[in-house]
Amino acid sequence: MRVELFYAPGCGKCAGATTALKAAAEALSGVEWCEVNVLDDLDRAVDRGVLTLPALAIDGYLVFTALPTVEQLVAELHRRGGERGDGA
Repeated sequence: MRVELFYAPGCGKCAGATTALKAAAEALSGVEWCEVNVLDDLDRAVDRGVLTLPALAIDGYLVFTALPTVEQLVAELHRRGGERGDGA
């Protein structure tokens, strides 16, 4: 499963909670975290339907049009089949 964070450098909202979200996603087995700078890869953002930043896509589909809480992200990843990497 691939999680893509779409962001722009200097965006205060983008920098806010991404560390905790990345850590939560990477704690799950089979989850790859990818950060996409829209200034470098605008076509990819457009292909995913990103209209506002920050945004999160999972497996190529825009799922969150604003940063979710850690709990919301983990719940969505579990719903999509992610497993915890710590044996729990």
